Amino acid sequence: MKQIPSGVAALAVLGTALVSFAFQLRAQGYEQYVQDVAFLAGTAYFAAIMAAVMWLSARRPHSS
Repeated sequence: MKQIPSGVAALAVLGTALVSFAFQLRAQGYEQYVQDVAFLAGTAYFAAIMAAVMWLSARRPHSS
């Protein structure tokens, strides 16, 4: 089986790093930025999922 594209893994790693950063911001008292960073993390995860779905659907044989 062919490996998943590196962009999908990079987006997932970026989302994880942003979640970690949001937790650090909350612990240090920067509550006003937590929601924005969490939104970016969710967007990165969503983009990774959508890219993986598109990659998987492109690999399937098309029945025409």
